[in-house]
Amino acid sequence: MIDSSSIKQLAGHPFDRRDFLKVLGWSGAAVALSGCGNTSIENGKETVVSYVEAADYVIPGVAVYYNSTCAQCDAGCNINGRVREGRVLKLEGNAASAINRGKMCGLGQAGVQHHYNPDRVREPLLRKGDKGETISWDKAYALIAEKLNGVSGEQVAFLSGAVSGHLKVLLGNYLESLGSKNLYVYEAVAPAVQRAANKKAYGTEMPRFNINKAKVVLSFGADFLGSWVSPVHFSQQYAQFRKGVDGQRGVLVQVESKMTLTGANADRWLVVRPGTEGILALGIINALGASGVTLSGDVAAAVQGYDKARVSNDTGVSVEHLDKLVALLKERTPSLVLAGSAAEGYAHGSQNAAAINLLNQVLGNVGKTIEASASVPFPQMIPAKGNTAALKTLNDDLAAGKYKVLFTYATNPVFTAPGSMKFKANLAKAGFKVAFAHYLDETALEADLVLPLDSALEDWGTQVPEYMAEGAQINIQQPLMEKLHANTQGMGDILLTLVKQREADKYKDFADYYGYLRGSLLTIKGALGSGGTDDDTFWDETLTSGIIKLAGSAEQLSGNASAAGLQLPAAAAADAQYSFHLIPSVTAYLRDGRHTNQPWLQESPDPLTTIVWDSWVEIHPKKAAELGIVEGDVLEVSSRTGSIRAQAYLFPGIHPDAISIPLGRGHEALGRYAKGYGVNPFQILDAVFDQETGELALHETRVKISKVGQRIIVVKDEGAAGGKPEQRRIALSKSTDQVKLSEEV
Repeated sequence: MIDSSSIKQLAGHPFDRRDFLKVLGWSGAAVALSGCGNTSIENGKETVVSYVEAADYVIPGVAVYYNSTCAQCDAGCNINGRVREGRVLKLEGNAASAINRGKMCGLGQAGVQHHYNPDRVREPLLRKGDKGETISWDKAYALIAEKLNGVSGEQVAFLSGAVSGHLKVLLGNYLESLGSKNLYVYEAVAPAVQRAANKKAYGTEMPRFNINKAKVVLSFGADFLGSWVSPVHFSQQYAQFRKGVDGQRGVLVQVESKMTLTGANADRWLVVRPGTEGILALGIINALGASGVTLSGDVAAAVQGYDKARVSNDTGVSVEHLDKLVALLKERTPSLVLAGSAAEGYAHGSQNAAAINLLNQVLGNVGKTIEASASVPFPQMIPAKGNTAALKTLNDDLAAGKYKVLFTYATNPVFTAPGSMKFKANLAKAGFKVAFAHYLDETALEADLVLPLDSALEDWGTQVPEYMAEGAQINIQQPLMEKLHANTQGMGDILLTLVKQREADKYKDFADYYGYLRGSLLTIKGALGSGGTDDDTFWDETLTSGIIKLAGSAEQLSGNASAAGLQLPAAAAADAQYSFHLIPSVTAYLRDGRHTNQPWLQESPDPLTTIVWDSWVEIHPKKAAELGIVEGDVLEVSSRTGSIRAQAYLFPGIHPDAISIPLGRGHEALGRYAKGYGVNPFQILDAVFDQETGELALHETRVKISKVGQRIIVVKDEGAAGGKPEQRRIALSKSTDQVKLSEEV
């Protein structure tokens, strides 16, 4: 077992050039090269290290490979980086990973663009009026110490994105040294409601969902092929699901108000009135009971009022479709029912999720397609999970002027906080703000001191995934090449320096974060099953693999169906002024907007609309016809909080009472590839929260729309609007007398 106190007391391992060669996975060349392969350099003859200025013995044009961990999202996919002449060129999946099994999504592939992005912050910046002045790291650290002098722990706060592994432990140690317990972990689109509902229903926040073992998957808005939890893992399970179980090809039914990528791949897509997903789930349970499925007394009582007629009227799903769905679930077992953000994004989101989880238990799926996940034997390293309730609490504290020093890391709340929170104005009330950042994003621009970070491809770390695909594991992150910029630092090295300011004696043995990390893992190698291995061999094998597989025990699942506390409101009444439900959609590539400055992702067509480099308002064609809206009309979308403008896109895969705008664009900062492209739906979200968890109800905002009298051409990968596909040619030619160079691009 490892804890904060034991890590503080670990023996040091001085970091020198010989160690640097070792930690890149090439000391003991026979071991490292046999693990990596894919190189013509002779085993045992040379020691290879990936330098920007490559050594003479590196063969031009011949790549070497290093295993690490993707940092583009929180799924924890393991990666294999191809490096040539000291430059990382390409990322692919690590075939040994139980999470992604050698596969990689487009978001992960774009990690190299984050690394090479020309807009990265390269030196520490200190605010001087409205500008940033370059300063040294020594001056930056001295300034932090000065600002913390005489400040109590209650007046210091740290706002972070999801963090795990040794970085989480070191962060906890630093806050402890300050006497502060004010760690706020914030994720703008986190599955926090799902975690709470799962804990009640199954006894664990994130059980293992086995799509590949189900004969029917009924998904209530869980976009597991796009952006839900661990999409690369679930996509591979989905391929197995389609091949079938016991000779029966899997059937996917997707229930949602706005079609997702998963919905587009479903055998049956059922559109429901926004917010009524839980009503449909209870209606299915009622119908199952009426068809002979045994229901416990409290479950039968809870669903008694949800007859087919009422459910059809509330949800918009026909009785015929309801009957077919019930028959399918009875005929094909086991099944799997999933709850996604589309069902959870309301003030009654927890109730929706509880009803959906109850359906899983009634169908007997718990223990079959829903299994216990493996627990990590080092609880100090498990993820500190982000949510929006944390941001609300911090925002209230900032409004009250509680904090004299505020640190921010791996999150951009000035961009993602709903406009109704007025977070930017409240942030200004913090006395001294320090941002650890890769870019000058909206939050970093508000800081007094910006400290530039190494990219994930040039930094050290460990990660523990929240969703464990099989057994428990610790992911290793190691540099794939030397740093691009001399004056950036890794977050671990920064925290180590800061904690040394407070408790120098306890950390004097650690020259840097690499030494801290290596020493920590060597200390627990016995618990990892490698007690008999010498230190250097263990370390080389760990870096070569990129994964430490743990013998974690399985968590306990609860399979008892209970309807205690389950009470769903009736379908929302019509709003005469704000007649549309706003659905802020989460896309596979842009997510909450942190990756919008990666051009590959901006250029990647949306899978359902093929639109690139811009935002759009999805509206049902029939509703558009009623309002006289055609594709390309610029619409003003107004809520009680604010308004934004975007082009109309007529899309049949959305409920007529809803419109949808994708999240991620609309930046006012973050660099040249993000600033000024599209609009930011976060700005117009109302301050409505889930009644049980306090999470922001992303889908609860009501809006109205109006044309502004302007029309533009919607830029799509399929080409501009108009014309038939067979009439478009990829390349067009003109005679020279037809060309007007002043008008050509």
